[in-house]
Amino acid sequence: MKKEDLLALLNDMTTEEKIMQLVQLPGSAFESDFAVTGIADEASFDKLKKMAGSVLGIRGAEKVKAIQDEYMAGQPHHIPLLFMLDVIHGHDTVFPCPLGQGATFEPEVSRKGAEIQAKEAAADGIQVTFSPMVDLVRDARWGRVVESTGEDPYLNGEMSSAMVRGYQGDNIADKEHVAACVKHFAGYGASEAGRDYNNVELSEYALRDQYLKGYDKAVGAGARLVMTSFNTLNGIPSSGNKWLMRDILRKEMNFDGVLISDWGAIGEMVPWGFAKDLKEAAKLAIEAGVDIDMCTESYAANLEELIASGKVDGKLLDEAVLRVLNLKNDLGLFEDPYHGASKERYEEITFSDDSRKVARDAVRKSLVLLENREEALPLKDKKIALIGPYASEKNLHSSWALSLDPEKTVTIMEAAGESKDVSLFLGMNQGGGLGVLKDTIVRVAKGSTILDNDTTLGVSEYHSDSFYDDNERLLDEAKTVAEWADTVVLCLGEDIGQSGESTSRADIMLPDVQMELFYEMRKIAKKLVTLIFTGRPLELEHIPELSDALMICWRPGTEGGHGIWDVLTGEFSPSGKLPMSFPYIVGQEPIYYNCFRTGRPKPEVGPSNFTTRYLDCPNEARYPFGYGLTYTSFDISKVELDKNKLSKGASSDKITASVKVTNTGVAAATQTVQLYIRDLAGSRVRPVKELKGFEKVRLLPGESREVSFDITEEMLRFWTIENKFDSEEGDFRVFVGFDSVTDNAADFTLEA
Repeated sequence: MKKEDLLALLNDMTTEEKIMQLVQLPGSAFESDFAVTGIADEASFDKLKKMAGSVLGIRGAEKVKAIQDEYMAGQPHHIPLLFMLDVIHGHDTVFPCPLGQGATFEPEVSRKGAEIQAKEAAADGIQVTFSPMVDLVRDARWGRVVESTGEDPYLNGEMSSAMVRGYQGDNIADKEHVAACVKHFAGYGASEAGRDYNNVELSEYALRDQYLKGYDKAVGAGARLVMTSFNTLNGIPSSGNKWLMRDILRKEMNFDGVLISDWGAIGEMVPWGFAKDLKEAAKLAIEAGVDIDMCTESYAANLEELIASGKVDGKLLDEAVLRVLNLKNDLGLFEDPYHGASKERYEEITFSDDSRKVARDAVRKSLVLLENREEALPLKDKKIALIGPYASEKNLHSSWALSLDPEKTVTIMEAAGESKDVSLFLGMNQGGGLGVLKDTIVRVAKGSTILDNDTTLGVSEYHSDSFYDDNERLLDEAKTVAEWADTVVLCLGEDIGQSGESTSRADIMLPDVQMELFYEMRKIAKKLVTLIFTGRPLELEHIPELSDALMICWRPGTEGGHGIWDVLTGEFSPSGKLPMSFPYIVGQEPIYYNCFRTGRPKPEVGPSNFTTRYLDCPNEARYPFGYGLTYTSFDISKVELDKNKLSKGASSDKITASVKVTNTGVAAATQTVQLYIRDLAGSRVRPVKELKGFEKVRLLPGESREVSFDITEEMLRFWTIENKFDSEEGDFRVFVGFDSVTDNAADFTLEA
């Protein structure tokens, strides 16, 4: 539809019809008698169902088509309904959780994954996904860190913008793509004490210099929607924050797409104490520029009266409705209201061999090897025990993989059983193996439940355990299998319901029942390889020093078993790097590498009284951002700069920093070379280091390669004391290494 036709349509709509385009209902409104937040009576509900402009949570091509047909037949101008869903890290084919994708340090992994997700979701009737989540996350207590790609603004921006490109392609009208929604704007990852739906206290400097960068990059990639966050910022709930939405998002970031609230967020301005009732909440939200009210009656019940009384300018309504109509038009819904949804096409393309291959590769690249003493990995022994609740666990996704069938997930046990030279047995049963590692026997024992039997804390509806299983029996069986084995691969982790929305945790350790299993296995195992499945950094207690090898597997998705087995057996060398720092203990949270310097730094040696320190643990992370091992060793040369002065006045000027990376081991592997910069003195205190670039290099044993990074004036800009995003003349230090604690550095100067 042409622009002038959209304007004509808008001008022909009644005020009520316009308002209803700004209302979103949950899918259950079309499938059951669902009580929508704030709806007073059945008549209001029936009107919403017939007139609301969008719906979330419905999938299935035939169902979508039937609902769309009935809706458009009753809609005064036959405007199509818009279907949205949380497609976060997979639709049918599920990829590693976003935090795991961050560990790949490879934006192309996220782009390919998002492209496949969009293809499957679109065929299943979805037109908009509520992804990517671009919240910068630095506190592992917050359960939603699983949805982010980590603690660094640069990495976050690179990965999220790649997701946007994957979801949307070159044209969102294409039946194989969907519109992306950047969330949650803004600063949601800084919720106080890591508690969901909480207040955020950020200076404008921290907000602009750190937290807004990822959103800006994703919006710049062309995301068609942005979602408001649940938190307050400077005492103002985001859905009513005019400065944040109109000045920052609309004007500074040049966002002209649809702004949608999170679930119930407009109505929640009332319990926040920011609005006295839903009418005032509606006024605040529309004035802030929120186009769609998700799942409250704030707009539907109040906007018409607010406009009629002159308390809200009718132009604000027209602007919002036109943005919604533009989105529907750009998706091609006026020509094809189903956006290519097809049951036959969905069944043909979903969970295809090609999609699973991409997902398997993503898993392999996401795994982070933290310890590997005396080359415990890759596996070499003939008798391997696969022990732990995650050895055969199907729920390898996160709680935000809403559309998958867990039965399609490949467990580690199943992946091992597919190896042609492996005989697989359950427990000590010697009959009928399920039958890489030649002539290897793998025996499997569960060892424990995932969660402790004496508590319901964190129990998930997805939990597949017989929750009150006999842990003593499971442990005895595991001991017998461990005594037989040359190597024990112990598969531990969080329950699926312990990471995600509304899963804030003050205790980020593994359940006691699993730790008991770990200590018992350490007593028995000749060699102990520990795998950790998690959606957040954990307090690992004594697992690192007592394991011969330790690997973080995140929530790996449907191809988790295959990808992990590929790495365990040496078919693929691990290459993942931590996208979030792992603490020694939870009391260090929030902990992140790019913190500010202090006037009293703790000395590396000597007395540390009256300096910034803890009495009972180190200041630094146990495992820092960017850290991860491979199956070989690498050497890196000193940083060399082609010159040591950069001109601020010449836009084309640059300094090239170079290193030579050499594979000094016996296996081919990929190393991620990381570039960090420190501003040695500025008009505001600057972070100790900031990631500014990275490059992955695959080298054969003995092979060397030069890796170079260009440093430009633009990379040195920050939010200065004059409230400008600018660079300042002075001295800088560039670091190039394999993680964020590298001290391989050289200095240069920025001159006027």
